[in-house]
Amino acid sequence: MMRGFLKVRDACPVCGEALHHQRADDGPAYLTILIVGHILAPVLLFVYSTWRPEPLLLALMFSFGTVALSLFLLPRLKGGMVAFQWAKRMHGFGSGRDD
Repeated sequence: MMRGFLKVRDACPVCGEALHHQRADDGPAYLTILIVGHILAPVLLFVYSTWRPEPLLLALMFSFGTVALSLFLLPRLKGGMVAFQWAKRMHGFGSGRDD
């Protein structure tokens, strides 16, 4: 379904389903921020209150973790958003088809 890291193909290479009318927009980015924040905020609190690492080390560790988790989740959430639109027949998916 994806042609690059975040670029959705115009059509599925297997079944030929048109994907050009999907409207994921900012939804995947919003969900990525929401999930990463909810995962790393409690971890940050636990690490800081348990071990009291140096501020620079703490910032480096959690910056790396935030970027890595965001890069991992973003394309998967975009694919999920397009799949949700397809499943609910939103934004032109399913128009003109006999189901």
